[in-house]
Amino acid sequence: MIKRFFILSSLCMVLGVSAQKSHTVVQGDNPYNIAKKYGMTVDELLKLNPKHKDGKLAIGDVLTIKSDKPAAPAVTKSAPAEKVTSATGTSSLGKIVLQPKQTIYGITKQYRISETDLRKVNPELDSHMKIGDEIILPLASIKKYGGTQQTVTAEKHAEPPVEKAVTTNTPTVVANAAEGESYVIQAKDNYYRITKQFGISQQELFALNPGLEEKGLKPGDTIKVKTSNTNNTSTDTAAEPSNPKAKMDSGNEKSSASSSVAVGDDYVTYTVQQGDTVFSIVNKFGVSIDELIALNPDLSRGLKTGMVLKIKKQDAAYVKKNGDALSVILMLPFGYSTNETQYRTMALDFLTGAKLAIERNARGGQKLDIKIVDSGNEASFKNSLTQINPDNTDLIIGPFFKSNVIDVLDFTKNQKIPVVAPFANTPELYNYSNLIIVETNNQTYADKIVEEVKGIYSDQKIYVVADAKKENANYIKAGLEKAVKNPNIIIVNSPADIQLDQNMMTGQSAPVIAILANDDNAAGDAFANRIIAISKEVQGVKAFSMFYSPTFEKKVDELSQANLVYLMDRKINTDGSFEKEILAAYKSKYCKTPPKYAIVGFDVVNDMLTRENKKGEIFRQMNKVQTQLATKFEFVKSKANGAYVNTGYRVIRLVP
Repeated sequence: MIKRFFILSSLCMVLGVSAQKSHTVVQGDNPYNIAKKYGMTVDELLKLNPKHKDGKLAIGDVLTIKSDKPAAPAVTKSAPAEKVTSATGTSSLGKIVLQPKQTIYGITKQYRISETDLRKVNPELDSHMKIGDEIILPLASIKKYGGTQQTVTAEKHAEPPVEKAVTTNTPTVVANAAEGESYVIQAKDNYYRITKQFGISQQELFALNPGLEEKGLKPGDTIKVKTSNTNNTSTDTAAEPSNPKAKMDSGNEKSSASSSVAVGDDYVTYTVQQGDTVFSIVNKFGVSIDELIALNPDLSRGLKTGMVLKIKKQDAAYVKKNGDALSVILMLPFGYSTNETQYRTMALDFLTGAKLAIERNARGGQKLDIKIVDSGNEASFKNSLTQINPDNTDLIIGPFFKSNVIDVLDFTKNQKIPVVAPFANTPELYNYSNLIIVETNNQTYADKIVEEVKGIYSDQKIYVVADAKKENANYIKAGLEKAVKNPNIIIVNSPADIQLDQNMMTGQSAPVIAILANDDNAAGDAFANRIIAISKEVQGVKAFSMFYSPTFEKKVDELSQANLVYLMDRKINTDGSFEKEILAAYKSKYCKTPPKYAIVGFDVVNDMLTRENKKGEIFRQMNKVQTQLATKFEFVKSKANGAYVNTGYRVIRLVP
């Protein structure tokens, strides 16, 4: 008897230990609440469960844990159903934060509430079913059936919430309502919604409302939502081109997304975008989950679109070294040292534009010490570095080529001198925190095309014209397969392969969507001709191009029938007063209109010099969105303590 009791006791001990060593995932579980339940960090939990390192959990998964704290009993689906009093009326309501894998059906089953009652207290339920969104439920149900999913807020409702929503969902504008100067924050507002509604970037919103980033959005508070432009550069509201069929957007309409990484004095901040997860954010910025939670305690209540997260402490800002003058070096590939003339015209044109910008800023009172260095060619480049004194240089603009840029960054790494790359843009450059990359990359353009197509898509067949590498075309195809329902996407090598579809019911020709993902001008000509031809056969053809082709401006009337939308890295608004002034100054100085690389030279140098303050702290000014003669500059951090990358572009829409 004693032996049997000993065996039974030992078995209970083993079972007790086992219960403490594992956890079975139930409805509502996520890595946060499981780690918290067992007194662990999320990183510790995921290290013990490497196959779940992406944070994705399914009901029934068994996780290894290391706490002595026993797990709380979970509410299972087999629990008998109980009726709950209707959510309308005078019952107390609370909120839960939507967890991964939760659905409307799952919520009604777990909390014993009918879908009708759930929708009564959540009138916009279908649009608020993203992870991190808040769902209103009867408080008694949350306490009784919520398990580890605790109440966010609790409040008494003396009237049906549906009726209240009628008054609170209407945006309230106060002060100068016509101009949109001020705005009263509503209950469902977030940074993303406000910046989209008023057409400003998040950085501009914070600049207009000091302390808003730290305080957050509080319903009932009044904030400023419009600023006046006092910069010498042209505004981001570009006037329409003289051709009435071509409309030029102000630039990158994705600014709220692409500008989601902002730089403060101490921290990089990131605005959570739709589709983000905690794990995508930590992977993007190379931080641990525990570091992220330590800086952002509110994450314990879930991730929400529009949240502003602190990521990690910034490197110290660069400050110029000597006196009042800013010491600037231009590294241009003239090739005089090697008698190589391949890039000389390009470099000379760039210099003419740069000189115009330098003289303009000097007349404005900026003290500049400019030195021009011949960067030669690939073989001789390192010799040109001997002309640079890192201890007495505040800004380097150039060189043009990627390998040379890396050489300069390595040469100046101890001083962290700001280096501007006018043309090089590759992922291997993104790790350098003192690098400013001017050229917008193809992925940014492709993302915009996907966004544009998504906006007009209605089950049309989609053709993507690729170049030899097919990288852009494949990227667009992958993006569209995620963005639209049941896409039929065909990648073709030639615009001649674009064919009209056939209506299965009538047998008649049906319109298609055509996308050009090839930057060759000959491909642009062929694409334009093919679009014009099929647009004459059937109405409703839609055309998009990642790249500009000269033929687009020559055939505006015909291409407007297909509502062609194309993207450009640079385009001059010849009706703008700033642009007129610069074009006139260039012609007066050089007796001609500025060629392509002169425009680049002016835009790059003028943009960088106007960002410098008296201390030379250029990195403190990188969040400003500026449009120069032809180029829009909208810099974002590639990652925490990584390079600044320009995401600005111009969108041209041809309308019938």
